Amino acid sequence: MRRPATLSAQFLGVGQGGIARAARLSVKALQECTDVEALSVQDRQCVTIGRISVSSFSNHRLRFVFANTAHLLRGRRILYDFPGTARAHPPFLRSRQPYALWIHGIEVWGYPTPRPDYFPAVRAADLVLANSEYTLNRAQEYLGPLPRARQCWLATEDDDEPPVIDGRSATPPTVLFVGRSDNLFAKGQDILIDIWPQVVSKVPDARLVFVGGGSHLHKLRDMAAASPARENIDVRGFVSEAQMDGLWRDATAFAMLSEVEGFGLVFVEAMRYGKPIIASTNDASEEINVDCVTGYNLARNRKSDITDRIIHLLKNRDDAAALGRSGLGRWKAWFRFSAFQRRFDQATADWLGEHA
Repeated sequence: MRRPATLSAQFLGVGQGGIARAARLSVKALQECTDVEALSVQDRQCVTIGRISVSSFSNHRLRFVFANTAHLLRGRRILYDFPGTARAHPPFLRSRQPYALWIHGIEVWGYPTPRPDYFPAVRAADLVLANSEYTLNRAQEYLGPLPRARQCWLATEDDDEPPVIDGRSATPPTVLFVGRSDNLFAKGQDILIDIWPQVVSKVPDARLVFVGGGSHLHKLRDMAAASPARENIDVRGFVSEAQMDGLWRDATAFAMLSEVEGFGLVFVEAMRYGKPIIASTNDASEEINVDCVTGYNLARNRKSDITDRIIHLLKNRDDAAALGRSGLGRWKAWFRFSAFQRRFDQATADWLGEHA
């Protein structure tokens, strides 16, 4: 039996973003190898992950710090969801109770600027889990070598395949985007809206569907409303998990031309649903999406190339379906929960060690 562990995170609820998803994956994986508990700083409702009931602190940060310290004093190893939370680790306990943390992307390597206040927490960690090779390399550009870092790709939260979905369905040719519209606005929403009139000129019934909330959703709605192709653009905003099956089913392809992805969990979800992917070459997207195999990776500034690829997929459903099948195969091999479990176990084995 490995040492008992606690996962300390900002959020652990469903629908709270990629960092929360990685934290949930970690809790599920830890359940299989050790005694695990979980603490959440900001969740306000009851959260359950597998057989674990999360202790939530409703943003009472001092109470969280006390609870986190109590877990350390009980001899538990702490895994933090990201460097910001790891700042709660008391310096006087670092040598007695080494900790681990995840690094995910721009919170370390910065966009538009890095967070140097996070750097000490990363450097002091006994284990640094990086969600991709890209994230690890970018982090080391700012922090220098991280010899205790291990790469560990993320995954979906289970091994279940969705119902069989044919990419050649009778629905209108549709490109789906899933992602938040925040102040950075760096996931390519503007690129897709900008090229959509050219897409519609070749595929008149083509639909562009945006899913996801965010503080700057109003900006996305305004951009869509100003487009000459506005009748072919649908901004849904936040959509529940229960509604996503239908949106994935109706999509011909998935597109997100981001420059801030440290991994891109939504690409894994697109593969699970057998959808070809249009991604960028500007971040970790091309590490997950294999160019000309599971979709296409294109430079964000090559709008004509992006337009041509989208038009090709919308006009050639058989080609889109073939790329989607390759994506489904890649998900089965690399991005199911069981694949993550194996990677996570290997990455954390020395840190957790054996417990009498």
